Amino acid sequence: MRTRIQVSVGLYEMLVRAYRLSDKLGLVILKSSTALTLYTLSGVSVITGVGQRGLAGGAGGLAGVLRLIYNLLRRIALVIWSVLRVIFGLVGSLVFLVFGGARRASDRAGNTTTGVMARRAARAELQSTLTEDPLRAQNRVLSGMTVVLLASLIGVMLWATNPARTSSNLAPIDPGNQNFSFVSGGTPGSGNTPAPLLASPVPTSTALPSVLEVRGSLAYVVRENGQDDLWALNVGSRTPLRLTNNPADDRDPSWSPDGRRLAYASHQDGNWEIYIYDLATGNTTRMTYDLSFQAAPQWSPDGKWLVYESYQGDNLDIYVVPVDGSQPAQRVTEHAAPDFSPSWSPDGRRIAFVSWRDGNQDIYVFSLDNPSDGASVNLTNTPTRQEDYPAWSPDSELLAYSAVDEGIEKIFVKPSDEPQAEAQVLERGRAPSWSPNGESLVFAVDSLEGTQFVVSPFTEAGVATLVIGKQGRSADAVWTNAPLPAALVSTGGLASGVPQSLYIEQVGSPDQDGLYRLQPLLGVEVARSSPYLADRVNDSFNALRQQVLKDAGWDFLGQLDDSFWAIDRPPQPGEERRNWYMTGRAFGISRNLIAGFPPRIEMVREDLGVGTFWRVYVRVADEAQSGQLGEPLRRMPWDMLARDDGDVEAYDQGGRLKAVVPSGYFIDFTLLAEDYGWMRAPTGSDWRANFNTVNYWLFRKTDDLAWYNAMRELYLDSQLGGFAPTPTPAEPTSQP
Repeated sequence: MRTRIQVSVGLYEMLVRAYRLSDKLGLVILKSSTALTLYTLSGVSVITGVGQRGLAGGAGGLAGVLRLIYNLLRRIALVIWSVLRVIFGLVGSLVFLVFGGARRASDRAGNTTTGVMARRAARAELQSTLTEDPLRAQNRVLSGMTVVLLASLIGVMLWATNPARTSSNLAPIDPGNQNFSFVSGGTPGSGNTPAPLLASPVPTSTALPSVLEVRGSLAYVVRENGQDDLWALNVGSRTPLRLTNNPADDRDPSWSPDGRRLAYASHQDGNWEIYIYDLATGNTTRMTYDLSFQAAPQWSPDGKWLVYESYQGDNLDIYVVPVDGSQPAQRVTEHAAPDFSPSWSPDGRRIAFVSWRDGNQDIYVFSLDNPSDGASVNLTNTPTRQEDYPAWSPDSELLAYSAVDEGIEKIFVKPSDEPQAEAQVLERGRAPSWSPNGESLVFAVDSLEGTQFVVSPFTEAGVATLVIGKQGRSADAVWTNAPLPAALVSTGGLASGVPQSLYIEQVGSPDQDGLYRLQPLLGVEVARSSPYLADRVNDSFNALRQQVLKDAGWDFLGQLDDSFWAIDRPPQPGEERRNWYMTGRAFGISRNLIAGFPPRIEMVREDLGVGTFWRVYVRVADEAQSGQLGEPLRRMPWDMLARDDGDVEAYDQGGRLKAVVPSGYFIDFTLLAEDYGWMRAPTGSDWRANFNTVNYWLFRKTDDLAWYNAMRELYLDSQLGGFAPTPTPAEPTSQP
């Protein structure tokens, strides 16, 4: 009997202790979860950038959502815990009634059988048993471990979400900008201008490459359907914005020091002039008023002056003009050779430019401390390379530029005050521009698919990063640390101002054999063949002819040497037997236009890859030589006729560079032909000795067709004779 009583009382006491322990432990867990969730929300608010106001309001992004979830879970936990307390209370009461009754019955039985002494002995033994119960000690250890674990977890959360630890420290940028002004005699003054503020980083779903972390924005030129327009892009964004869309060409963008304005060259008023576009207001201001050619503007570091190239007196030179129009433009260079592509150093003391004054295209530096053109220093001095596009590093210690080297256009970097120093080759590309922090460069890389803008690290090792990939030809990317105005970004940029296509190829239906027809070239005289082109390309030629007439002022394509060849026409020595003239997809301009005083066309040699190509420039009509059409030449043409004037070296080399850049205005016919799908052809391997393979006259529109497939659009396989592929005979099988 005593044993049963002891067991019942022990169970009762153990349940009471369990109820009290679970009650205390539940309160500890509930309060700890509350503190832990609050610290978590605080850390999330730091990470996501949500302020205390948004957190307190229960909204504002991720922190607001987490707080709503926390309140809901907290209320559910309180309800569950209230129910559990009621259940524990009922169970405790029931146990007390059952085991309490048993305890009283035991006392009464003890009085009957053993008396008062037995009850005292039983109580003493029960008290001794409760005092020595090991469960109480285990509960104390478990509670202590739980508290220590929760405290450690809270400490880890506090460390991980500490705002001081997660905030980034941006070093202040000191561009060292100075004010400079031109006075009579060209002596600059000095002053200070506030540095532009860095753009606040925009949260992105993925981290930006390190070379793009400086952010800011890019402006660049895109050629679309035969027209150049200005575009811009926030670095880190994939949504470019069109800034100009008038029918005339806009190019040569240059950011003001504060990144709020863009200087550029445009033909919008009938001749090439300099303009300034205010991105915040959308206003455009014309800066120059002259019938002659003006282009390639660059800002002084104080934002008060523009340096640019201007063609006056049949010579291309460097000029400066104040932005406020307080003074007329002043001439900087005076050499008889072309001077162009100016770039003002960030320290305000020098102007880099490109010139032919030493017989090859080099980069020179003009000092404002010694403002004499004769004191300009040849920085590159490389007779085998033609450098262009000089760009200063933000600290004015380096100059980046591009040039074709061994058939590949490359980016070079050289100290700005060490002409004898070796230039460092960075990457393949053209027209570089420095990042605002001077740690990387952005430049254009051309391929068959179009132009891509790539950023490559310079001060540290790293991987080049693609910024923009464009279809078609793009150029002149320039970088500022200022973001694009929010109002401009919200508009999405301007709509396209050019037609969807420069021409419509109206192709007739093929005949019953699937063959297309030839179409006559109306009004075109062809000297050496028939005036026809294939029906699938003739409309593009006619459209190109009309555009050249408009841009050059005379019907350059009204007379050709070649167009369609009959399939049985024998080629001249050195000409390919599978000639594109036979496909009706090629034409040849008049070769004799390279002669005359002055010649009607000029050719610039371009050694690209393993081949040699020619860029053809057409001289505009004499009555349009005042600046309304075309622009002056910057590159030295090739003298093909020098091979026959008795110069042995010129004969062996197939000609030589001309001595001076021809004066006058020209259009880039090669670029214009590409707009309409007509591509130039490379020379033959023996072009230096065989004039028939020079091919400066040959343009073709293949539409990515192989020569044989292009022939099958005009001929049946049975008509192609020896041009048809010869089937490979099967190997004879051995007889058993």
